[in-house]
Amino acid sequence: MDGRPPNSRSDYLAAERTFLAWIRTGLALMGFGFVVARFGLFLETLQAGQPGLFQARAFGPSFWFGTALIILGVVVNVVSARNHYRLIRELSHGDSGSRGPSRLGMAIALILAVVGMAMAAYVALVHGPGGPHAGERQEKSMTSQPDHGIVTIPSRNSVDQTVAKLNVILGEKGIQVFTWIDHSGEAEKVGIHMPPTRLVIFGNPKAGTPLMLASPSVAIDLPLKILIAEDAEGKVWVSYNSPQYLAQRHQLPGDLLRNIAAVETVARLAAD
Repeated sequence: MDGRPPNSRSDYLAAERTFLAWIRTGLALMGFGFVVARFGLFLETLQAGQPGLFQARAFGPSFWFGTALIILGVVVNVVSARNHYRLIRELSHGDSGSRGPSRLGMAIALILAVVGMAMAAYVALVHGPGGPHAGERQEKSMTSQPDHGIVTIPSRNSVDQTVAKLNVILGEKGIQVFTWIDHSGEAEKVGIHMPPTRLVIFGNPKAGTPLMLASPSVAIDLPLKILIAEDAEGKVWVSYNSPQYLAQRHQLPGDLLRNIAAVETVARLAAD
């Protein structure tokens, strides 16, 4: 003992306030880390234009940034608890506990600055309008949407060529084409420009009737349909209702799924 009197009660209260402030900082870092980890999901949702937030890709740079911040928050709480214990011991022995600037605070400030700059670069370079995945995002908007039961695949041919090819394939398989609708042609008649868009409606009463007898509501989705459309970039896409989705939607017996499975085969053949 060096004979110095113990510090006053206000010193202990000040130390406790500092400790509680560090605890709040650690909790804030953990909460912010969780937000950052989910930020990638938010960006994916905005890019895809779909409401399926929690079905977006869950991993990416934002996930690791967020995880790092959560771990940092845990470390801050552990280190601050150790520092608080040491400070209380020093105050009890009459030491003022003053050591200059807080090394923990400076370290956190630097780490947050680095993480913030990295996230800004990630958002600007990867998710910005000129980012490397800009074209990929446009393509994702036309790809399969399992939530809606719609499968979309690219076609190698023009809309007219794909429709003609589809008609030939259906004829070869003995499947009747009931009609086809030229949506873009009808739009032109009323003075509205629309990229080429055709809907082909087809089916086979021998296959469709047992489905409607098993589940009458399936009649709302029959006959089967294939949509062939060109997007703003000139790419052609072939879309159809997934047979699995239709079976689930109308609670069709499993042994009848084959009656509508042909839509997948003819769509992929027409797209090749």
